[in-house]
Amino acid sequence: MKKNTETDILIIGAGPIGLFTVFEAGLLGLKCQIVDNLDKVGGQCSELYPDKPIYDIPGVPSQTADEHIKALLKQIEPFDYKIHLNQRVESIEQIDSKKDIKKWRVITSESKEFITTNIFIAAGGGSFEPRRPPGILNPDKWLNKGVAYSVTDKDYYRNKDLVIFGGGDSALDWTVELADITKSIKLIHRRDAFRGAPNTEAQMRELVESRNVDLKTPYVVESLKGTEKITGVAIKHFESKKIETIECNEILFLFGLNKKLGPIINWNLDLNGKKISVDTEKFQSSSEGIFAVGNISDYPGKLNLILCGFHETTLAVQHAYQRCFPDQRVPFTYTTQNRKLHEQLGINPEK
Repeated sequence: MKKNTETDILIIGAGPIGLFTVFEAGLLGLKCQIVDNLDKVGGQCSELYPDKPIYDIPGVPSQTADEHIKALLKQIEPFDYKIHLNQRVESIEQIDSKKDIKKWRVITSESKEFITTNIFIAAGGGSFEPRRPPGILNPDKWLNKGVAYSVTDKDYYRNKDLVIFGGGDSALDWTVELADITKSIKLIHRRDAFRGAPNTEAQMRELVESRNVDLKTPYVVESLKGTEKITGVAIKHFESKKIETIECNEILFLFGLNKKLGPIINWNLDLNGKKISVDTEKFQSSSEGIFAVGNISDYPGKLNLILCGFHETTLAVQHAYQRCFPDQRVPFTYTTQNRKLHEQLGINPEK
């Protein structure tokens, strides 16, 4: 007989919000299991922009996405959890339990079975893949040969002739971050209006004024140049249709992500587009015991920030505890007064 794993909370997604859920659950003595379809923890932070700096974590002026994930893993070391990678949740089924609270049977693509009181969907935007450049036949054949869809090692672009395509946060962020280490850098966008943070756009335009960045608008990619490796790219003026060729040895296509909900779409949850509708008291979905936190959740005033996801899962865990122990009051102490946590971390608060 196949053995299942029983847990208080099953977390779908090992990104920053999923990891922080372990911390909040651990403070209340709840056990967690995490399932993620990637081959490593960290979600989009690790997969798409590990070297990208994050500035809005309270008390941390600047931290790369990779450093942020490592810090979260360090933070949850004392608690009872296990991570299951390279698999995704395929099906969920509500089952009766000995108590009044119904539980869930969850089965993954690797045939692992979990029995859980609560499901936390912290899957970001669902499964995702980078958007490819339009009009280019099989651009993936140039991967690791001068074309990339994300930055995994900032230093890789040192002294390179780099061309970045895109008009969102990633394109602006990496233009600013890489301007001081590349040999040359060009930012190309189909219009002179950008979708990124105004402050980052202002920094980019200052670099254009100082000639550290060459901004070319309105242009779109026409074709890639090279045989064994990228040697250049042809771009077409969006209005005049004039073709211009740029010599380069590296190209970053930062057009954002195509997001897919995957099996989540079949779980009979109320959806708003590709997001799960939740209330703002429990951050619970339309199915009792299934919570959605982080970018996957939707409610009035929602902001897609890591900071907001931390708030959402902190409140959701309180209600998850009530489902596990309906006859008990949710214990609350400030972490500065949590003696058990101090012991687990080897902290002496008297010092």
